[in-house]
Amino acid sequence: MAREDSVKCLRCLLYALNFLFWLMALCVLGVSACLRDHLNNVLTLTADTRLEEAAVLTYSPVVHPVVIAVCCFLIIVAMVGYCGTLKCNLLLLSWYFGSLMVIFCVELASGVWTYDEPMVQRSDMISLKSRMPHFGLQRYQWLTHAWNSLQTELKCCGVIYFTDWLEVTEMEWPPDSCCSNQYPGCARNAHYHDLSDLYQEGCGPKIYSFIRGTKQLQVLRFLGVSIGVAQILAMTLTVTLLWALYYDHKPPDPASPDALIHTHSPAEDHLKPSHSHPRAPEAWANAPTNGHTQFEMEQLS
Repeated sequence: MAREDSVKCLRCLLYALNFLFWLMALCVLGVSACLRDHLNNVLTLTADTRLEEAAVLTYSPVVHPVVIAVCCFLIIVAMVGYCGTLKCNLLLLSWYFGSLMVIFCVELASGVWTYDEPMVQRSDMISLKSRMPHFGLQRYQWLTHAWNSLQTELKCCGVIYFTDWLEVTEMEWPPDSCCSNQYPGCARNAHYHDLSDLYQEGCGPKIYSFIRGTKQLQVLRFLGVSIGVAQILAMTLTVTLLWALYYDHKPPDPASPDALIHTHSPAEDHLKPSHSHPRAPEAWANAPTNGHTQFEMEQLS
């Protein structure tokens, strides 16, 4: 009875862990997708600079294709583990354990390989000004889109201040993406009437904070550690479940003494004298004799 209760408890724990694997893997994929677009804009503006190297170094562990593939594979593995736990199948549970071991080793190797602090300073933000003169040009539409997207998402304007657009470029007013309330011509209207309608903070400090690490990055790191701990626990529970299901369930060895004692054929039972109802000597004495025995007694007399 205690053994059945233990197996039931182990199965419930594995159900819960597999459900957590699904949730955490989906969360990692969702947050990585959100960071990927933002990271692409930063990489576009910081191409061929130290900022680009620092951004790649910081975010490569969470947006790397290997990590995305591992999360997708983890969802499949969790489904197999759920089915194996439901059916108590030895093959599925063994494959589940081996897959978790491989995923854990890949995650550990990726974390150790990419662990490094980005070498970037605030003074490196000035290099972003070299990207501003190309804004709005036909052959640099990709750069214009990156500036507009970044200023809208980060709610910033210019590198240090919105006047950078007037100093570095030949523009008479900042782009419309600098407006807190965007509409066509909003920057021109704000420049001549109310400068408070423009974002007052530059994008340089915000890009620096992004490269050093964001809340989304901290969430991904926490999820990565949580998945690793959950994998260790799931592997331990899987081995324990396999031991509880299949330990002492092997067929007896024919060469063992116990097998020789307990294995016998029905013919041996038929030949073995029965001791369930022993007959007393009086019963033999009072037993009726047949005709052949009576004839022998008359010949002797």
